[in-house]
Amino acid sequence: MSSNYSMPAQFPVAHKSFSLDIKGNKTDIVICKYDDNFLVMVTQIGCMGTILHARKEEGVSTEPTFHVAVIFGKRDEPFLAACARQLIENISSCGSTRPLVLSLGLKDHSPGTMKEIIYAVMENRLW
Repeated sequence: MSSNYSMPAQFPVAHKSFSLDIKGNKTDIVICKYDDNFLVMVTQIGCMGTILHARKEEGVSTEPTFHVAVIFGKRDEPFLAACARQLIENISSCGSTRPLVLSLGLKDHSPGTMKEIIYAVMENRLW
């Protein structure tokens, strides 16, 4: 049975991908904007690493609250959760209600590395 299906020239998901050097480590970043969420993948090790989910919680409070959960991977790395929180706060402040799925496969989990990742993602954002 043959198929006449061909892939479209442009993948339907808006995305950006780029590489940069963070503290001597080649860092690949992919940002995807889906209809229902954002996906940000950051790797220095060639694989996904720890996967986090971050979202703004709707409530009666005037101040927004945010929830970050580790879906898979290192649960004892507070800077990974802090990175996800900073990104979801930025997404929310730009008016988007989409949650964030963040994948961090990093050699270096230092605050300086997280700061550079947040800066790079915000400079290349799709929200």
